[in-house]
Parts: sequence; structure tokens; C-alpha cells
Amino acid sequence: MASTIRDFSGQDTVSLADLYTHVRARTMEIVAPLEIEDYVIQTAEFMSPPRWHIGHTSWFFETVLRAHKPGYRVYSEDFLFYFNSYYEGFGERIERPKRGTKSRPTVKETVAYRNHIDEQVLSLLNSLDSLPDAETVRSLMRLGLEHEMQHQELLVYDIKHLLGDQFDAPMKPLPSPVSKVEGMAEIEGGLFWLGYEKPHSKEVLPSYDFAFDNEKPAHQVFMQDFAIDKALVSNGDYLEFMRDGGYKNFRWWFSEGWETLKREHWRAPLYWELHDGEWMIRDFSGLHAAASRKDEPVSHVSYFEASAFAKWAGKRLPTEAEWEKAACYDAPRNVTQAFPWGDAAPDSGNSNLFENGFWSVAPIGAFPSGANAYGCQQMIGDVWEWTTSDYVPYPGFKTEFDEYNDKWFVNQKVLRGGSFATPQLHIRATYRNFFHAHERWMTSGFRCAKDA
Repeated sequence: MASTIRDFSGQDTVSLADLYTHVRARTMEIVAPLEIEDYVIQTAEFMSPPRWHIGHTSWFFETVLRAHKPGYRVYSEDFLFYFNSYYEGFGERIERPKRGTKSRPTVKETVAYRNHIDEQVLSLLNSLDSLPDAETVRSLMRLGLEHEMQHQELLVYDIKHLLGDQFDAPMKPLPSPVSKVEGMAEIEGGLFWLGYEKPHSKEVLPSYDFAFDNEKPAHQVFMQDFAIDKALVSNGDYLEFMRDGGYKNFRWWFSEGWETLKREHWRAPLYWELHDGEWMIRDFSGLHAAASRKDEPVSHVSYFEASAFAKWAGKRLPTEAEWEKAACYDAPRNVTQAFPWGDAAPDSGNSNLFENGFWSVAPIGAFPSGANAYGCQQMIGDVWEWTTSDYVPYPGFKTEFDEYNDKWFVNQKVLRGGSFATPQLHIRATYRNFFHAHERWMTSGFRCAKDA
């Protein structure tokens, strides 16, 4: 990455202004290889033009400025309309499928808006201690940075759908597998504390001292003994499912999944193409034979596809409680860690996250130092992992920001673990991502589980 992106590893403290500058610069580095024409195109209803992302993340901070910076004047009422997303409480907004139907504001005007917001926010942060509501502003700014990191990941997804291998991503070479990962880990059931609890370890960087409200409160759950795959399901595994008629046999599929398959004409994961009878995978680096990528985690599969494979394999998907216990519980020491490998923050040696610069999933077994106490690998990074759990509030949930997480508590499934597009500063083992069961444009994969 360029010099504007700072490495915070090993630092005891990080100022909010430094973190703000770091995150905002990262967004613009992601879009830097785009041509001007690329910024305004919307290739599907589920994606947004890159211009909209860089404007919307600035709009989010302008809502804070409007409420908390004395004398602040709105930059543009038109911008408030176009760059709002789903926040009904902040006024009228353009419908999501129509974000690519407008050529204005221009990219140049959007960047000027972004620069203006940055100037105003840094000015506010420099005088933060003098404000009577300083703690509220700090909290909102921290949320805004997490929100922007979410959009950085969404930008990677949307650019992939927009350009694929035509995008000049600054990719580093993929690592080779270091260890062979196979079999299932047997995990004892019982009571387990599920959810986020503020870390006490000094090893955890202060920047990780954050969680969304939907990860709280930590609460006890009971689970039976179970087993979970040590490795993610690979492209090679998934090819076996396909060759065995996985997309042609209704018995593996939920009824709604089977109807979706027929309606959308699914024959393989998203970005898989059939050329002369051979399945190929297109990603940022080009078009590759799926068989040549057999050791990489399968990605861009829906919940329907993941659950169909699991049933075909005689297994099932894990619940999010099973996933979290498998990821972080160290049975011999009877402790729950912040991450599978311990309480230290993620780095390029233990997980494949955005800072690794691969712009791709890494081969299974490439990160043995990220293994958990049970021998499971790559539970953080590479692909978001589908669970069978519905996205619902935890017992005792209290919203911390209206219209952010709580309005989506219906008809969606929970995914865990992050992906290669997730920033290191953004991921936690308790992070609850959520998507509808048919969606597969995000970097989603899975590992299987079964009853003991």
C-alpha cells in the first residue's frame, strides 16, 4: 500500500484524528485505479457506483457535523438527498437501484465534498475537548470510521462486479499452503458466553476496543457437543458436489433455494464460467481453471448453496454460537480469547485480510499461525462464513444508533469471520455480518459442522 496508509501494529495508542486520516485515505486508495467513467456505473441493483460510496461515507460524517459542530452549514441539500442510503430519519433519499442513473454530482464535485468534510471533521476533532458533548461526538466518529471500513469492503465487492479482472488491483502474489488441513475438530458443548465483552488484555490494540451494538450483550447459551471442519470448504470440494449433480438434484436444497436456483439459472458459484466444458473462475487476477484453484476456499456462494453442499456431504452449517466457540474457546485453559490464535491483533501472518494485499482468497493451510486451539484454520479472513443462525437481536439488546443494525433483524442469516477485503482494524471474532439467504455477491464461503 502507499505511504499514506499507516501500520498501527505495535502502537499503544492511536489518536482519533490519526485513525480518521488513515481510514479516509484507505478508501481513496481503493478507488485510485478507476477511470473516471467507472465511478458512476451501477451494474446491478445490489451494488452501488464507487462515486456513491465515497460520497455516502462523507455524508455520514456530515450528519455528525450538522448536529455537533457549532455554526456548521450544510454543504449541499442535493448531496444530502443523493448520498443518503436507508436512513429515513435524515430525510428523502434516492432509491438504491437508481444510484447509477444520475451523472451529477460529478466525481470531481464528490471528491471536493469529501475534502471539505475531512477539513471540517479534523477541525472538530482538534477542538473536541472543548465541546460539552465530546464523548458523544467521539462515539459517533468511531462509529463513522467503522461504517467507512464496511464500505471499503463493499467497494471491493462492487468494483469486482463492475470490472473484474479489468481492474488494476495492486495485488501481491498469493502464498503457498504451509500445512495440510483436514478432518473435523470435536468440541464439547455446554454453556458458553456468546457475544462481545470489552477486552481486558493489554495485547489488544485500543483500536479494537469497539463493537457494534448487535454483538452485545455477551450472554450465556447452551449447545450440545459438536464437530466442525478444520478447513473451509474448498473449490475442489465444491467441484465434487457440482460433478455429482448438486445443482440438478432438488433433494439437497431448501424449497426456496431450489426455486431461486431455477429462477436465476444457477449452475455454479458467482464468477464461475463454463468454457469448453471446463469450469473457470474469474477474479481480479484473471480467468483460471477451477481445478487449478482447488485448494482455495470456495467463495461467492449463497446460504442456499452452502446448506445444499452441507446436506450433500452429510453435514450441516454451524450455528453462530458453535462458530464462535470453535473460533475462540481454548478448552485446556478454559478461557475465551479475542481471536482464534489468542488476544493479539490480526496481522499479515495469522490471517488474510485487506492489508495482505492479495485481493483474493488464499490457499487453505497458508496461515497455520492463525489456527485455534482445536486446529481450525482461517476462521478470520479469506471468506465470510455462513452460519445457520437467523440474524436476530441478542437477549438484552439495546440499540446504540437508530436505523443502523436493529432495523435489519428479520429474514437474514449471520456470517462470521471476515474476508480478504475486510480491514484488520475492522474485524472481531464476535462481528455479526448478515445477508439474505440468496445473496452471493459478497465474499462468502463456509465450513461444515455436525452433531457429535
